[in-house]
Amino acid sequence: MSVASPCIGVCELDASGRYCTGCLRTCAEIAGWPGASDAQKQVVLARLQALRSPGALRELACSRCGQAFHCGSGGKLGGCWCADLPPRPIPAAGGSSDCLCPRCLQQLAAS
Repeated sequence: MSVASPCIGVCELDASGRYCTGCLRTCAEIAGWPGASDAQKQVVLARLQALRSPGALRELACSRCGQAFHCGSGGKLGGCWCADLPPRPIPAAGGSSDCLCPRCLQQLAAS
């Protein structure tokens, strides 16, 4: 059984042209969906769910600058503040080491 697309039929790119405001997938995720494996699709779905779901407040250290910050609340969409920014892949080893502080993530989103 194939993993269903998260498309909700509201196909419009954000002002930066980086992600769909309907399903929140990046342009690369949308274009790659038909050829992606079910495992790759599940990773995308998990990221989208995390963007939409309020999470427990966590204290983390930014993997880029080392600054301590809180993750998991304060977003306009009801989840983490990072969900208000365009989704961007962040090269990292995994786990919470892929989290960036608000300043670093805003810099990355602007680039």
